[in-house]
Amino acid sequence: MSTTTNTPIKLSRECEVIEIPSGVHMKLPAGAEVRVMQFVGSSYTIASDYGMFRIDVKDADAIGLTPLAAPAATGEGQPKQQFSEKLVWDQLKTVFDPEIPVNIADLGLIYACDITPIDGGEHRIDIKMSMTAPGCGMGNVLKSDVESKLTSLPTVKQVNVELVFDPPWGPARMSEAARLQLGFDL
Repeated sequence: MSTTTNTPIKLSRECEVIEIPSGVHMKLPAGAEVRVMQFVGSSYTIASDYGMFRIDVKDADAIGLTPLAAPAATGEGQPKQQFSEKLVWDQLKTVFDPEIPVNIADLGLIYACDITPIDGGEHRIDIKMSMTAPGCGMGNVLKSDVESKLTSLPTVKQVNVELVFDPPWGPARMSEAARLQLGFDL
């Protein structure tokens, strides 16, 4: 789901944010004027006179919105799912680049996803992922998102995420659906 508004909104309270693209954690003061650029995954991208920021869905009230339920990592309220490679990829598709309304899997940022069985029917997942630009400060933020989402899956004991930049990411790595959504020629 993507929500945008050109209407300025004043923050009702001080709010923790992550600056885009630097990845720096900071706080915006109560009364700061912002605009919602998008809502995808479990965060909003907002813009203000201070720059562009990511705000967690738990802080939606600060921008005058009712927090929308983020996609449930473990299928909360749904029948328990069995661990599978598809379940891993479904989780990766719930992590979004805060500047682009496309998930990291369809953007082609996942270079490798290796699933290894370990003792007791548990699993280790090793991910190699990239960013759309090598200097992107959001790398550790997205890395943390991936670790959190995958660790919540049933029987997952370990998750290792490595940021890699070789080969460099390019639009050709995107899925056909992502290229269509972003207006790239096929």
